[in-house]
Amino acid sequence: MSQEMKRLTLFCDVHDFCQIFIPLWNMTLLQHGVIKRVKEPQLSISEMMTIIIHFHQSHYRDFKTYYLEHVSVHLHDEFPDLVHF
Repeated sequence: MSQEMKRLTLFCDVHDFCQIFIPLWNMTLLQHGVIKRVKEPQLSISEMMTIIIHFHQSHYRDFKTYYLEHVSVHLHDEFPDLVHF
């Protein structure tokens, strides 16, 4: 299985989880007054979690290097709304 296909499979699994968990989590935070509103980030939670999980599966030792050398260079097509430095 190619790396791209592994990332797609990982994203689908994470996205399925987030579709159920995030609305329940936000509702709980709102009910307990932890947050007042929910603002949508530039990347979806599923995209962020996929990048973080992929970081832990990579050989990189720190996230900044991983993001600058791998994500922003090689994954821009898969995550078009990436934050650029």
